[in-house]
Amino acid sequence: MDETKIALFAERMKAAGMPALATENFLRSLRFVADGGTTKIPEHSIGTVNRLDTLDQLCGYEAAGRKAMSRMVVIKLNGGLGTSMGLSKAKSLLEVRPGLTFLDLIARQILAQRSRWASPIPFLMMNSYRTREDSIATLSAYPDLGADLPLDFLQNKVPRIDAESWEPVAWEEDPDLEWCPPGHGDLYVALKCSGMLDRLLHRGIRYAFVSNADNLGAVLDPRILGWIAQERIPFVMEVATRTRADRKGGHLATRGGQLMLREVAQCLPEERGDFEDVSKHRYFNTNNLWLDLQALSDMIDRYPRGLPLPVICNEKQVSATQASSPRCYQLETAMGSAIECFAGAQAIVVPRDRFAPVKTTNDLLAVWSDAFELTEDYRLVAADSERYADCVIDLDPRYFGRVEALAARFPEGPPSLVKCRRLTVSGDYSFGGDVVVEGEVQLLNEGTTPLHVDQGQVLGSTS
Repeated sequence: MDETKIALFAERMKAAGMPALATENFLRSLRFVADGGTTKIPEHSIGTVNRLDTLDQLCGYEAAGRKAMSRMVVIKLNGGLGTSMGLSKAKSLLEVRPGLTFLDLIARQILAQRSRWASPIPFLMMNSYRTREDSIATLSAYPDLGADLPLDFLQNKVPRIDAESWEPVAWEEDPDLEWCPPGHGDLYVALKCSGMLDRLLHRGIRYAFVSNADNLGAVLDPRILGWIAQERIPFVMEVATRTRADRKGGHLATRGGQLMLREVAQCLPEERGDFEDVSKHRYFNTNNLWLDLQALSDMIDRYPRGLPLPVICNEKQVSATQASSPRCYQLETAMGSAIECFAGAQAIVVPRDRFAPVKTTNDLLAVWSDAFELTEDYRLVAADSERYADCVIDLDPRYFGRVEALAARFPEGPPSLVKCRRLTVSGDYSFGGDVVVEGEVQLLNEGTTPLHVDQGQVLGSTS
């Protein structure tokens, strides 16, 4: 790419106040993609992972984990707006139970863990510019949550790339659309250039547990912490065994003798079948990660332009609501792909109750329902984890794809899904209260008039 164009991106980021490290990290990715660097990971270039230790095998490390708890920080990724579900605010501000949002439950989890482990565990969010204000306001209801650290640090933002000119996108109608988040792989750069990494290390905080704000099953576990501390492991990824419901999630593999992560966007189209083969690629990334912060700091010193994470290039339209808006590219990285950067990085198989993310309204309906239970320590876990691992909820996105529309079609509350194996709804339906779904259920409405499922109806495998 012409260095004149590179300079346009550098100037745009400098004018927006982006840190030098974030700018250099983006420019490295930009040069790589513009010069024809591949963002795909072919099947022949990776190996499979057939066996890993499980969380149950780490029981001997619990005492070491309890001892290391005073050197621990919990970080939640809270940059998502939930735009795919029609939201314009942080997804973590959605109610999960009446009157309780994701952030409410996270705050209560942290306070419960401090009490349980008798340790003042610091808590941080990585916010985006769009999620910061509302999220901090919500957590003001928990004055004991903060300590002598701020509650958050900011994710960076990077320019979108015009697909025709390979220059920064210009969109006068909404200048915010000229920018995009760089993916949660920005965590490492954001920790460093915000000063938070050095601040944590100066306080004696050595270990971090990182997870998504929409995953209420992700809580501290002293066994993993003790394993990291005692065995001096720089990076641990929690993985779970893939089922048909996890085919599109990033899977664990090996490359050059090192564990690595491949996301679906990095898969060649003709190899999608291999990517989704859950018997071949057995483990998926839960995005629950454990970091040795000193090892991270040392790694950043080795790579002053940011960790060399694989680049993901996503093609979008500048405005999702205007079909005539120009095409653009967004360059992103995945947080979990850092597993390939750390010599000695490990993965551990965890039970499904540590993984309950909400990415779509399908997931949201499930966590609203009795398929999930709220524990005394404010975790949200599947009532029957083995059954739910294979459960598929597939609601017609035309009628159920937005949170407001989903709630309108279940005005008296979600159906019982605890015995559901598959629920497929095609067409427009509304539901009365106390509806029960058991086994496999398919509802099909090919007409234009909404159909109604009556109150108390039991939908079985023949419905």
